[in-house]
Amino acid sequence: MADSTNREHPGGSPIAIVGMACRFPGGPDLSAFWHWLESGGYAVTQGRPDGLTLTAESAESAAWGAYLTALDRFDAEFFRIAPVEAELLDPQQRLLLETSWEALEDAGLDPGELRGSRTSAYAGLWRNDYRSVASFERDPAGAFYLTTGTSFSTAIGRVAYTLGLEGPAIALDTACSSSLVAIHQAAAGLQRGEADLALAGGVNAILTVDVTRQLDTGGMLSPDGRCRTFDAAANGFVRGEGCGMLVLKRLADAERDGDRIQGVLLGSAVNQDGASAGLTVPNGPAQERVIAEALARAGVAPAEVDYLEAHGTGTELGDPIEVQAAAAAYGKGRPSDRPLLLGSVKTNIGHLEAAAGVAGVIKVLLSMRAGVIPKHLHFERPNPRMDWERLPVRVTSSATAWPSPGDRPMRAGVSSFGFSGTNAHVILESYGPCGDDSGRPVEVRSAGGTPADDASLADRTV
Repeated sequence: MADSTNREHPGGSPIAIVGMACRFPGGPDLSAFWHWLESGGYAVTQGRPDGLTLTAESAESAAWGAYLTALDRFDAEFFRIAPVEAELLDPQQRLLLETSWEALEDAGLDPGELRGSRTSAYAGLWRNDYRSVASFERDPAGAFYLTTGTSFSTAIGRVAYTLGLEGPAIALDTACSSSLVAIHQAAAGLQRGEADLALAGGVNAILTVDVTRQLDTGGMLSPDGRCRTFDAAANGFVRGEGCGMLVLKRLADAERDGDRIQGVLLGSAVNQDGASAGLTVPNGPAQERVIAEALARAGVAPAEVDYLEAHGTGTELGDPIEVQAAAAAYGKGRPSDRPLLLGSVKTNIGHLEAAAGVAGVIKVLLSMRAGVIPKHLHFERPNPRMDWERLPVRVTSSATAWPSPGDRPMRAGVSSFGFSGTNAHVILESYGPCGDDSGRPVEVRSAGGTPADDASLADRTV
């Protein structure tokens, strides 16, 4: 067992991650996502592979992206949503509903038994493309449904409403750091006693070409559809879609209840770039400070962290700033033979924007479970703007066995930096021995701990 319960934590009680679920490009569920990472899969295509188009402009677009499939499919009846309302429901709201339900089932909980519970829900969102393409001409009621179906507040409010959750339900928009900020806020709420269980994550869907064109004009996107994080040829990121949700609980409560603990959130921090060189320009000292604060709250020395799941957008400006900040924060007291390992899931599935942080967290938890860090793709020539010989870091350019931590748990940091200037960082720790959990499904229990009889979402056509 991890030593989390035996160590003083300045940032409050540790938080157990007891469930998770995802819809990611190349990985429509946890098992498929891990297989995608393990096999070195790259999900980016030129144009949507499913041919789904919502406007004439999107039909003509062949923009590089990592896209989900079947965004137009949804089992409205399962969630007791009327057809006219479902038609005007932003796919992001649909994804949040489905993934929240599946995350609770992964935690061994019957979602139907949470009605009236002190369960909170936090989600990161940043774009609302569906509002500009949806139409309500066929039904006058559509005007109202379009409002509730495309608002950020109702996106997470609908999860709470559908499940009957009575803890805080909050949508957050800090751009690319949104989902990691959501996890931070959910953990803080549990530590303050605002809830006893929490859902936290984020979602992103690309339904129009407007933002893609704007980012491309600003020189942020890779013209050849490759996210070459830390490489000399890095020329921008690739946009991606996806949704990930975690189920969080105070560690002491999870241990008391006999939950399957998939990882521990030891500490987290959020800060702001402030008056940097520009609104969207990364601030290295601010990144270093947010890492240091997360480490302090976790009660962990920098050298005791094995791996960093970097924000890693693959931009000429951002990569060197991030690596220098990480090296400064994590390099203190680090032995020369144990460099900080670096990688980024963006090299596999693109930049999921509001869902980027939770994608990194899920990758780390699956990697800890397997004891292997998947290959960081497209890293052929190290970026010459960084002194790789001097910096105490190493990119996982091939699949890498998790370094043996000796008598302590495996540990990793996850970074997420928004172009809003809001930075977030979390410190994660394994629970139990490496390879203890093969990802097998657990028995779904009601909130009272008894087996549930209700059909799961996985049994329904979605």
